[in-house]
Formats: sequence, C-alpha cells, structure tokens
Amino acid sequence: MLKKKSGLITRRSLLKSSAAASAALVSGVGGVSLFNVTGALAAMANPADVLAGINVGKYVKKEYRDQYKLGDNDELWDPNKDWIRTVDWEAVRKEHAGKTVRFAIGAADRESAQDGIKPFLELSGINVELVAIPDDSMYDKVVAEFLSGNASFDALQFFSPWLGDFAAQGFLKPLDEYAAKWKLPVDDFYETYLMNYGHWGDKGLMGIPFDCDIQMVHIRPSIFKKVLGGDVDRVKSIPSYDEMIRLAPELNKAEPGVNAIGMMCGRGFWATYTWQHVAAQYGLELFDDKWEPIFNGDAGIKGLETIVALSKHAIEGVAAADWPTNRAAWLGGQVACNISWQDSGTQATRPDQSKVGDDVLTIYEPRVEGGRFAPPNIAGSTSCVTSTSPEPEAAFLMLAFLTSASIMAMNEANANGVAPGYKSVLTNEKLRAVSQPAKIWSEELEHAWCAPRLPNAFQMDQEIGFLINKVVVGEMQPKAALDEAAAKVKAIMEKSGFYKGADPVSYASMAPGTWVGKDKKLPF
Repeated sequence: MLKKKSGLITRRSLLKSSAAASAALVSGVGGVSLFNVTGALAAMANPADVLAGINVGKYVKKEYRDQYKLGDNDELWDPNKDWIRTVDWEAVRKEHAGKTVRFAIGAADRESAQDGIKPFLELSGINVELVAIPDDSMYDKVVAEFLSGNASFDALQFFSPWLGDFAAQGFLKPLDEYAAKWKLPVDDFYETYLMNYGHWGDKGLMGIPFDCDIQMVHIRPSIFKKVLGGDVDRVKSIPSYDEMIRLAPELNKAEPGVNAIGMMCGRGFWATYTWQHVAAQYGLELFDDKWEPIFNGDAGIKGLETIVALSKHAIEGVAAADWPTNRAAWLGGQVACNISWQDSGTQATRPDQSKVGDDVLTIYEPRVEGGRFAPPNIAGSTSCVTSTSPEPEAAFLMLAFLTSASIMAMNEANANGVAPGYKSVLTNEKLRAVSQPAKIWSEELEHAWCAPRLPNAFQMDQEIGFLINKVVVGEMQPKAALDEAAAKVKAIMEKSGFYKGADPVSYASMAPGTWVGKDKKLPF
C-alpha cells in the first residue's frame, strides 16, 4: 500500500478557477438548507430555465470571450451529447429530491466549489455537502476512512493512478447500472480515457473520467523558424526525437533568455512520466504477459538516453523540475519546446496567464525509427462513488453533472487545466477555435499509450522516478538505473500478492500494455 504522497497528489487543484465546474456542487455548510421533500417539486425551477443559464456568457471569462469573439450562447459542445441537457431531470427529482450527497474534495478548493451552489440543486433537488480534505493527505485520509468501514463521503475525485489501489480493495461502487439507467453518453469518451479513468479490469465502469490528460509537445514557431530557416510544419519540422536533439543546441542560441527544452525530470513520478512519454514512442512495454517487469529493455533504455540528451539543453534546474516549475518557465516565455501536458498549449495563448501569446504551436508527437506513434495519456483524475455510500445513485448523478460535456468544454475555454475527454467536445470547431491543441489532441488520443492501473501503481511510479532522476543528474547509467527500478517494482508487486495465485485483481482481464493505436492509420 502506498504510504505517503507528500504533496504530489495532483498537478492542478480540483475546480480551481473553474466556475463552470464548481457549478456542479452544493454546499451543506454555512446555513444552506436542504429541500423539504413535501412540496419541493412544485417549488423547483423549470429545468429548461436552469440549463439556459449554464452557458458561455455566464461561465467563460469575459476576456476569453472577447479574445475569441465568443457569443453568450455559442455551443462549444454537441447538445445531443451533453448529459445535463438530455437527462430527464423531472425523473431525477421524483426519485432523489431531498437527498444529500457528501463529496470529498481538496481543502484548498472548498471555497471555489461553494461559489456555484445553485444549478445542480435547482435541477435535481439533491444537496451536496463538501468534505474538505487537505490535498497532501488525500490518499491516506481516504484509505483510512475506507478501512474503518465508515467512510464519511459518498463520492470522491482522485488522481487516476490510484484507481487500482481503491478498486482492488472494494472501495468503489460499479456504475454501469446507473450509467445505463440515466443514459450517460459513455460512448462519447475517447477509448483511452474510458479504459484508464473509467473501467477497471473486469469490474466494469468504476468511475467517470474527469480531468482527461495527455502529454504533448508544444513549440514556439518564431524561434524554430530562425533555426529551420522557414515556416514550421506540425508533422515535418520535428519528425523525430533525434531531430529535436539535433536542433536543441541551435535553439539555445536563437533567442536570449530562452532555453531549447522544457520538461519535468524532478524526483519521483515527474521523471517517470517524462520518461514514459518518450520511451512509449520506442515501443515501451512495462510488463510481459505474465506481469514480469520488462521496462528495463531496449525501449526503456533508449527513452532514458533521449531524455538525458535533451536535458543538456533544457531549462535550468530541469533535474528538479515538476509541473509548477515547467509551467512557469513555459508560460514565462523561457522555453522554445515544451514536453508537457496538453493544457500548456491552451494556457500559452491567454495573455492573463502567459507571455507566449500567439507564438505557440502544438505539434504531432515526434516519432522514432522502428518505434510507434504512442502519445502518452498519463496522470489525470477520475470521479467515483464509494461502495459504502447510502445514496450511490444520487452521488452518481452529481458526478455525471460535474463531468458533463458542456461544463468540461467551458473548463477548456477557461484554460483552467481541467481537461475534457469527450469526442463531441474536442472535435467541436468552436471549441477548437479557443483551444489551440484540441485538433492534434483529439487525433493523438486515437493512438494513446497508458500504464495499466494496478494496485500500488503510484508507489511504482515513485520508485522508478527516483532512479531516473539519478540518471539525469549523472549519478547512474540508464541500464543500471532501470534494472534496479525493475527489481524494486517486482518487489512491490510480490509484497502485494502478485504471482501467488491470490492476486488483488483478475489480471486476465487487463492488458499489460494499454496502447490503443495498434493497426490504426496515422492522422498525418
């Protein structure tokens, strides 16, 4: 079992700066009264009127509406796929009005979540109380409550690599029944998000994808143009990581105060995720079909060697760089090429967040000879209902609201880092007009790679990352570090009961590698 997270729970806080997302929550704190079930339905607002108020004009920042000339009622989503606009709210009210759902949320985000107490309550009659948990103790607090058999919440949102830990121990409620009953548009999620943030093994739907990440490569075309001597092409200008390594020294000289490469190589999972990002293109597999670690093979070594070569031309302090460090350097205009999450490509275009402005282009993932096109779906978060909840269906309805297409689209328009996972959102032309990476992002998702959500996966990521960091700082060689990492991962799995016939999950239902791009035509 994972013992400590020491502040590494999320790269971004849940719902922060997100009026659209926070509109899904109702606080039971501070004198907000619950519905009186008797006569409550008659007093509730017309659902159509409530839904009309959940729009771009109300929830997207004015400066962004002005920047992209968005109308108040512009639809950044497909209303036929937007759950809050297709579900039968009258039926929801008849079954659930007056009930209370308790939702575990990071303490730092309680206030922002309380800002939007009306829409979900008005639509459903379900009250939502926020259970504030300090971010750096979220995992330990949640596990402790579950093990006590008396969890004080009905729903929670958490870092997706923990899914295996929580699901394997029976902490989560399967959601397929509720999804079918209330017609959640499950088929609108990209396969990789549904597989890695939603389904788990043979247990079915265990969560609703919330913050749907993918790592991408973003560049400053004005700087690359100086080095290339011409316009930048999303496919051809940096076709491989070898080409990126070749260009890096020249990029470092192209503009004063600008480093060639931004990436995260800090100790622990930051370094692991950067390594997985690059090594996936070489064909990285973490395990064989018997769940033996094999990531210390050629693909893993080549990926790590590539990171070392890039690090020589990276931002100062790259060996300690985490998400905040990387983001600050990139948005501060100090990086020519950034290997990071997709939101770096959206936030860079917003003057209130970035000095980069229009000088940004998200490119297709660089390839490698003999490898594969496998953009990495890493990190992210999922929303789940607890197995101990006395009101699991009401909790599901709250989470379905929170993660619906229109709300997630407006999150992306607000560039707040809470990423949509719906096909109908990322392929929407109006959404693509306000989200610079969206087109490439949506196409790369059809080829995405992700580590399987195993019990103790996060602990494994931490151990691997500590050793990768040693390579970046010059204390170890790639093969030796990955050999030691493989041994540590094997020991963690053995301690958890792997290989002994009493495994914590039916691994026959899970693939050791979750690359969804096999046999698919490339998008370029």
